[in-house]
Amino acid sequence: MNYIPIKKLIIFLSISLFVLTSSAQKLAPPASSMVQKFYAINHQPFYWLTSEKDIRRATEWLDAIKSVEKQGYISIQPQTDLIRTVLLSKTTDFSMKERTDKQITELILNFLKNWQEGDINFRYDEVRSPRDSVYINQLMNSKYKGAVSRIVSRLDCNDRDYQSLIKFMNDSIDVMDSLKYKKAILTMNYLRYLSVNHQSEYVVVNIPAAEARYYRNNSLSIKMKTVVGKKSKPTPTIASYITNIITFPHWNVPHSIAVRELLPKVQKNENYLEQQNFEVVDANGNVVEDSELNWKDYSENNFPYFFRQSTGSGNALGVLKFNFQNPYSIFLHATSWQGVFSKDYRFLSHGCVRMEKPFELAGAMLRGKIDIKKLKSGKKNTESKSIKLPHKVPVFIVYMPVKVDGKKVTFLNDVYSQIK
Repeated sequence: MNYIPIKKLIIFLSISLFVLTSSAQKLAPPASSMVQKFYAINHQPFYWLTSEKDIRRATEWLDAIKSVEKQGYISIQPQTDLIRTVLLSKTTDFSMKERTDKQITELILNFLKNWQEGDINFRYDEVRSPRDSVYINQLMNSKYKGAVSRIVSRLDCNDRDYQSLIKFMNDSIDVMDSLKYKKAILTMNYLRYLSVNHQSEYVVVNIPAAEARYYRNNSLSIKMKTVVGKKSKPTPTIASYITNIITFPHWNVPHSIAVRELLPKVQKNENYLEQQNFEVVDANGNVVEDSELNWKDYSENNFPYFFRQSTGSGNALGVLKFNFQNPYSIFLHATSWQGVFSKDYRFLSHGCVRMEKPFELAGAMLRGKIDIKKLKSGKKNTESKSIKLPHKVPVFIVYMPVKVDGKKVTFLNDVYSQIK
């Protein structure tokens, strides 16, 4: 039998501990505010490394999280393996124990957060509210409250569409890195987010489905087709609040559309503006007499004016616009071309969302206090008005490449190539 000399063994163990410590230091950035709040409430530097019982509980959490990760339902960073290695080393180094304790807490709190509200980042989100205290209380109150696996199961999303999708995945998808599986995981994350952040009344626009759904009293009230952004001008994901409805809106044409699309048309046909009810305005909104402009002198780089389309049914926005805060000038609106909704492929806009049933939606949001007959008359140059909603209504523009209707699960085209 070959024995390792004591001196070499000591050197080996010292190096191992150094590597382990260095790895633990690299494993996590400084503790997040959620972790700091947790230990401020705990009033102790350790929560897990105080007894064998607490270490076993921490290991149980790691096992549960690892199980969920293996199924692909969620991805948590840092991974559990290195934390487990440090945990089982039973180091007596105070600073290393303190770091490890906080890393375990950080891992579990992040898991609780993502497990319940989804690992989703909207391009713009003013709806999501901080829930740190919820997850801190959940963890503290669950320390000795039964098996962790049961706690994880109880905290999972109970939305019916989510549960239908889980069942479909368990029954019908075997390959975890398949395109179908990735689409399902992304959709599940959105459903988690919606489950936590929706109110009793809200609108969901699903980009890949080119569809909108309006919920009232948590029940589906209106379902309609939409037109969303083309692949070259995609509709961004947004979580915001519809605050008011504009009747007979003007369309202030974005400068990029004005110089790249409308200007060339005017240069070919100077009657185009009159035919399409456009007027030319300067940077201050003052109307400019278009017949006095020498259109051939302008190009994409030097056009100093803007186009504004008059109100009426011929307006590109139709006679209704649903306003909500976002930095992309995106909104929901009616359209003068209803024939577009008979098309299967409806990825045609510059980013805004055209609605198939804007009158029904406006009537529902305003509780019938709107003159739909007048709107449908669509008279040109009718005065534009802003109607404030009784309360702001959340609107979620999402990218869910799976559509669930009851037990029916439909996989949609990844039109913006978001699935990698």
